[in-house]
Amino acid sequence: MSRLSEIFASNKRCFIPFVTAGHPDLEKTAEIILSLASAGSHIVEIGIPFSDPIADGPIIQRSSYQALQHGHSFADYLRLVRRVRSQTDVGLIFMSYLNPILSYGLEKLDQEGREAGLDGLLISDLTPEEYAHMQPLESLDSVFLAAPTSSDQRLKRIGEVSRGFLYLVARTGVTGTHSDVDALVPATVARIRRHSDLPIAVGFGITSSEDVRKVWQHAEGAVVGSAIVRFIEEHQSDSNLAGQVGEFVRKNLISEP
Repeated sequence: MSRLSEIFASNKRCFIPFVTAGHPDLEKTAEIILSLASAGSHIVEIGIPFSDPIADGPIIQRSSYQALQHGHSFADYLRLVRRVRSQTDVGLIFMSYLNPILSYGLEKLDQEGREAGLDGLLISDLTPEEYAHMQPLESLDSVFLAAPTSSDQRLKRIGEVSRGFLYLVARTGVTGTHSDVDALVPATVARIRRHSDLPIAVGFGITSSEDVRKVWQHAEGAVVGSAIVRFIEEHQSDSNLAGQVGEFVRKNLISEP
């Protein structure tokens, strides 16, 4: 059983924050991830900066642009994972786009990622059909996106190629805009359950503790990205940035409203 599977087996309500690697820099990213783990996060989604982040809204786009200015490579991001893994058992996944993955090499990342302590890989613009023509991941869990607009046939296919968990976007569109969890999530989760036994994490537009708790009524994991990245952006010059991020998550996203 993979670490991600074990986490969901042990925790029926998982909190999954998103951070952009290198925003504001890799040193602070490592500190923030460790603080998020201490604050009660179960899995941390690490966004790999990309020049054309089509699934992301303006907040994460800005963080990605800023991080790109450092000129880091996948080797640097893997060193980040290795450093964090030496201090915590929190789940760690990369969220990336297909172009940088292909440039680095999917098989290479699969092997080196597992050696560094990475648990999974979510490639937001990779479809199951494209994945069928690639060498499948052997060491890392493959996480795929499903949407409220996905047909039952497509949900079945997504469930077949996903490992660890399945990521449901709470609405169509990009990250950063508030979602009405009650509008689409319950029915879509119910449809996914008919085709897959995998745990389901819900993201895109989950911005408050109320949203998180609504998600947990229907799915095993709640993913929060833009709200955290915005907080990092607004406080990046603070000397105790990591501690403040952990406190923000604990008080505003995990705690009861």
